[in-house]
Amino acid sequence: MLVKIEEIRDAGLKVDKKMSLEQLNAALEGSGFQATEPLSVSASLRKLSGGVLVEGKFTSRVVSECKRCLTESKLELPVSFAINLVPESLARGEDVLDEDELAEKDKGHGEHGGSFALDQADEEVFDGKVIDLEPIVREQVLLALPMSTVCREECQGLCVKCGQNLNEKKCGCDTTFVDPRLAALKNIKL
Repeated sequence: MLVKIEEIRDAGLKVDKKMSLEQLNAALEGSGFQATEPLSVSASLRKLSGGVLVEGKFTSRVVSECKRCLTESKLELPVSFAINLVPESLARGEDVLDEDELAEKDKGHGEHGGSFALDQADEEVFDGKVIDLEPIVREQVLLALPMSTVCREECQGLCVKCGQNLNEKKCGCDTTFVDPRLAALKNIKL
């Protein structure tokens, strides 16, 4: 998924790239998600003030276990992103500022977080000659993943006593919960 800088004209460059199922599953390894089909990424690149603005979109289709009933849950994740790529030569040209200098420079220009200004949060550095879209797409896929998945909002999950999937049938177990710290109070006779 490489794009050479000289391919980007004044009007910009539109590219359609593919990410294979193997590459996508390698990126998702350890996340609990698995891709079901390759990605088709549509991106536009424009030269902008010494750097390159990359705007792209794709839809990722993944499967994961439902957190309530443990059945397979399919998700469709539409993703759109915009990233400003800055050549290493420009990034190295800036002096590294300590916290006091950063606070003085940033005074009146909004907030900052850590060692960079928040208005630079969407910037990434590249070598200045070739842009590799694969790590950018991998990062965007990982950022789009939800913290947990459910097969449907009304999923009832599993019985805590017998493990029956309550979406399929009711089990009849007594599910009243008694806090074990207060269980001794049940035996008090008043």
